[in-house]
Amino acid sequence: MKKHRSYQKKSIMLCIAICCLLFACEDFIEVDQPTGQIPSEVVFEDEATATAAVASIYAKLRDEVLLTGNLFGMNILMGFYADELDYYSDTNSDIYPFYSHEMMATNDVVKTIWDGSYKAIYMSNLVLEGLESSTELNIEIKNQIKGEALFLRAMVHFYLLNLFNDIPYVVTTNYLINQDVSRSSMEEVYSYILTDLLEAKELLADTYVSAERVRANKFVVSALLSRVYLYMGYWENAISESSLVINNTGLFNLEPIENEFLKESGSAILQFKPRSSGDNTDEAIYFYFVSGPPFLMSMTPTLVSSFESDDLRLQNWIRLVTDGNQNWYAPYKYQEVENTGSSKEYSMVLRLSEQYLIRSEARFRLGDMIGAEQDLNVIRNRAGLEDYSGSSLEMINAILDERRHELFTEYGHRWFDLKRFGMAESVLMDIKPNWQSRDAWLPIPELEILMNPNLLPQNAGY
Repeated sequence: MKKHRSYQKKSIMLCIAICCLLFACEDFIEVDQPTGQIPSEVVFEDEATATAAVASIYAKLRDEVLLTGNLFGMNILMGFYADELDYYSDTNSDIYPFYSHEMMATNDVVKTIWDGSYKAIYMSNLVLEGLESSTELNIEIKNQIKGEALFLRAMVHFYLLNLFNDIPYVVTTNYLINQDVSRSSMEEVYSYILTDLLEAKELLADTYVSAERVRANKFVVSALLSRVYLYMGYWENAISESSLVINNTGLFNLEPIENEFLKESGSAILQFKPRSSGDNTDEAIYFYFVSGPPFLMSMTPTLVSSFESDDLRLQNWIRLVTDGNQNWYAPYKYQEVENTGSSKEYSMVLRLSEQYLIRSEARFRLGDMIGAEQDLNVIRNRAGLEDYSGSSLEMINAILDERRHELFTEYGHRWFDLKRFGMAESVLMDIKPNWQSRDAWLPIPELEILMNPNLLPQNAGY
């Protein structure tokens, strides 16, 4: 029990430490474990430092913004925002409005998301511009790094678009241009995203650059493309891209539930490697608790009770914590809190089961009920459940439920699904007393609008 308490105390202290680091510290870069900004254009004349430059963008997302496993990642923030997580911490914090739906354009966490994301985009553009002027790198290395930078730029814009609605699509490091940038429509931004991803797919090889799946290849791009096409309603394209991944059985395979989030998982399409040797994931640190009430969050009872009782995900990916009178539920996909000497778990950014669910939904939308049901049952059967037995008309609701149970507390999937299905208001207004229609989008940070009025108009209602 003392060891378990030490885990919780360390988690709290790490929360505080990362809050301070995120707002106050300068980033840095190392060739092996880069975590910050690119020093100068000279790095693009050497393979090791050019690789470190693009690796620093992955590290930015892993450690600070959007896809990070800490307090400022979408796992937690959008889990609060939707119906996945209940909040147990300080109601005066800038995180609490994500749960209470009392968001303001002056919220510091919203500004951190915006600033950090555009810094990652700036880093991507710096890589692309540096490669353009490089004369020493061979074409294979150039193509790999350029493809990764385009992929990362597109991915960050994709998340920003689905959080903030119309946004600027930034493609240069030129300050004079960027300081006056305007918002582009959702349709325009999606077009830019597709342009970047399709070029990245042409540049990248089928294989990973190492034994680990921590850098993008052609199939990583296809995995994100399938999601983008799904969100856009391009069903045939979504099927095509997801099938490229699913059909590559020599590289990808669905793991048993208990092995899904291990670093060697065959389900992994793209992972984030921990910062230091032997470390595991920030997700485990922030989600883990062993006594109640939780220091930060618990899964909502409504989410937990929505699982079928024999669902292996309920048994393996959710941890019951009780004091004998009250129950709480910890997300338990990632289970290694301590340094284990050799890392056992990597953060899963893109994984195979989502591709089956994308293809299932896209097939349903095109009227291919047999194919949609087959893909749905692959995920159900892996979770120890029987084949879907409902009607064809009800299958879309079953697909949404399966996404809810498979992808919970992962990068805002539930929030984005509620919006895509037009269900955000009907689901959340009864459980979020302060819900307003404006909450479909986060506000553009007020300070950003003051510095650049071209970002007007503000999202409606803020």
